[in-house]
Amino acid sequence: MNKKHIAVLGLGGVGGYFGFKINQENEVSGKYTVSFVARGETYRKVKDNGLVLLSPEHPVSRTYPDAVEEDIKDLKNPDLVLICVKEYDLENVCLLLKDHVITTETVLLPMMNGADIYERIRKIIPDHVILPTCLYVASHIKEKGVVEHKGKTGKLIIGRDPEHFSSDVDWIVDLLRESKIDFDFKDNALAEIWTKYIFIASFGLVTAKYNSSIGTVGTDEEQKHEASEIMKEIKMIADKKRIVLDDDIIQKTFEKAAAFPFETPTSLQLDVNSGKENNELELLAGAVLAFGKESGLETPATQKIYNEIKNSVLLR
Repeated sequence: MNKKHIAVLGLGGVGGYFGFKINQENEVSGKYTVSFVARGETYRKVKDNGLVLLSPEHPVSRTYPDAVEEDIKDLKNPDLVLICVKEYDLENVCLLLKDHVITTETVLLPMMNGADIYERIRKIIPDHVILPTCLYVASHIKEKGVVEHKGKTGKLIIGRDPEHFSSDVDWIVDLLRESKIDFDFKDNALAEIWTKYIFIASFGLVTAKYNSSIGTVGTDEEQKHEASEIMKEIKMIADKKRIVLDDDIIQKTFEKAAAFPFETPTSLQLDVNSGKENNELELLAGAVLAFGKESGLETPATQKIYNEIKNSVLLR
């Protein structure tokens, strides 16, 4: 029997952390074939020296996959693809997968937080099993080929594909369990995905506008108000889409934020205020505007902050 082939696309904070866990376990069991895809210096470092994870969870911090590829098109017949790229690369990566890589049986697992990720993949790859996901992990690239993880164990929330509800994904559940990954597998993960999204979108946008921190948004009256208005708009869209969120989701989101160290930045804030053109503005605001338009709902708070951030990036 052929081994299942697992491909991890992108070795940043997310792909490096979860890819490491899958591969380190597989180095012992040999049950799967594991390939990593990385670019440039990361590709060279991991090909020569393996992938390094600095984490309190793993005393042995280096792992060597079966293959390291620099070009996605060199992947051969993966059974499962973990898509761990930046959201602004998603469409390009999906086109490459569709045209050059995946078979009819390949399952796609997008390791990205965003309310529209599933729909964006589905538009390009309409017939495959795609498992809606959100994730919680505090990890980042320390240097090329080295990922650092701090804080709590990373966690995945994974749901069945609503369009292929009864497809057999038990083997993927087994893979995650064998890899000692903390996860919840649900029939429907949309409530968790949107609960996470309401947090990352509101805090990401407001911190980016003011170049502030998660703690400041929770305590400064003006910033807290702007974040609340964005949350209300996202909750309104979720209600229209019949995605059930807690009635007190806004209060709970601020409580969740208060548990972070006060000066914690967001990735959109860091990217916008360092002048990076490729950033998560479309993921965190563009998606809300698109969902609002599609649902016939007004989203003025999100539109205003979207315009302000877009203009600030253009002026740099």
